[in-house]
This record gives sequence, C-alpha cells and structure tokens, in this order.
Amino acid sequence: MYRLVKEDVPATRSTGHSFIYITEGEAVMTIGSKQYKTRRGELLMVPAGQVFSFNQGDVNKGYLCYFSPDVFTGGYRKHELLKDFGVISSWGFPNHICPNGQSAEFILQLFERLLSEYSEHGLDRRDILLPYLLVLLSEINQLCQPAASSRRPALVAPALFPAFREMVYTHCKSKHGVKEYADLLHVTPNHLNKIVKSHTGKSPTVWIDGIILAEAKTLLRQTMLSVGKVALEMGFTDQSYFTRKFKKYEGVTPIDFRRGLKSTKN
Repeated sequence: MYRLVKEDVPATRSTGHSFIYITEGEAVMTIGSKQYKTRRGELLMVPAGQVFSFNQGDVNKGYLCYFSPDVFTGGYRKHELLKDFGVISSWGFPNHICPNGQSAEFILQLFERLLSEYSEHGLDRRDILLPYLLVLLSEINQLCQPAASSRRPALVAPALFPAFREMVYTHCKSKHGVKEYADLLHVTPNHLNKIVKSHTGKSPTVWIDGIILAEAKTLLRQTMLSVGKVALEMGFTDQSYFTRKFKKYEGVTPIDFRRGLKSTKN
C-alpha cells in the first residue's frame, strides 16, 4: 500500500471515508489522538473529516478503499444502514475492527470483487460497485452490533474499563457525560465511576475530559481550524465553556496553546 509513499504522511484531514484491510504485515496509523496498529485480517477505518497521519516504512500488503461521503445517491441514500450509521453524515463505526475468521474471509472477498470491478470498469458500473460497498458496510455493521446492542449484558469489572475507554475514543465528539457512557455499557453511573477509579485512580469525568482535550489539541496542532470551529468539532456549542475547560486542564487557553506551538517551531 505504501509503494508510492516516499515520505511520512503528515497530519491530514480526510475529505472522504477510508477502509484499510491488511492481508500481510502490519500498518501503524494515528487517527485523531490515538495510534492504531493493524495486522493481517484487521480493518482500520478513517471517517471523512478525521485527522490522520502515518509514517513510511511499514511492510504490508492489503486493500485501501476510499469513497466520498456523497457516493450513495438516489435510492441508496434512503437505506437504513446509511441513515443509522452515518456514511452520509457522521461516522458510527469504531476505527479499528478485528473480524473473526469467517467474517474476515468474506470481507476479503468483497474487497477483491470491488477491486476487480473498479480496475476493469472504473466508476462506469456503479450499479455493481455500490451494492458491493453497501454489503461491505453491512458486514462491518454486523460486526459492531454486539457492542451496540441494547440487549447486551453488562460487562464484568475487568472488561468494563477497556470498553469504556474505547467508547470514549469513539464518541468523544458527541458524548461528554458519564451517564451517556454508563447507558451504552448498561451499568449505572456509580458503578462505572467505581470501576474506572479502582483501575486508574481517575474518575470517568477526568478520562472523558482528557480524551476530549487530547483530540482538541490534535486539531489545534494539526489543522488551521479556528478555536470556535475546534470547539464545535468537539461537540461544544459554547466556545467560552470549551475555553474554560481547556484552560482548567492545560493551564492556558486554546489560543495561547496554539501560539506556544508556533513559537516553538520558530
């Protein structure tokens, strides 16, 4: 996949959705503020609008599927999957997915079919390409269902904190409250607070704020977005509240944080 990459790819904001499926070796990529290592049979997904970067030198083979958020038109746009899981608007899947053997093989077949069709006909036969892409999204959706199902039993204590942390990384731009994550994990806020504090010494609120601030610093560092737009990107409709929270943890305002980065470069 990297045969044409001669240098590191600096932090870049994706304009479309990307799937990376590794068939040999491994790939390391930073998405937002979190780094992922993807190996054979695993999927990495970068949603439109997300900041990502990676270094050259990874030895791997695999498939890279990139598509515009508006690729689905007409009747496809009304598909329940696209409305519920946000290929049209926001992204609903986790960034890193590890399919089981059967699902991994089926996903590989879909990538092979997409590549074959695209290599031979380009975009001329969308009536064939789009159904395959939709099946791929449906398969990934199915893999994500156990973690999202309202019928899923509550996680036992050792598994609760890793699940909480992963959910915060996934939803930090839209969910800021402890109760929201407790509801997703099917536990009470008090129970979530007890488990997280016993494992890390920090409350869920501090974890949530920390991940939000890490993502915000990534945007301030790696994009030209204004502070107001960074606040909106992170789910804050009130820029002054975002600034107060940022200063509470960082000791400086977002503007001063960005100025400090510029002075360091100079």
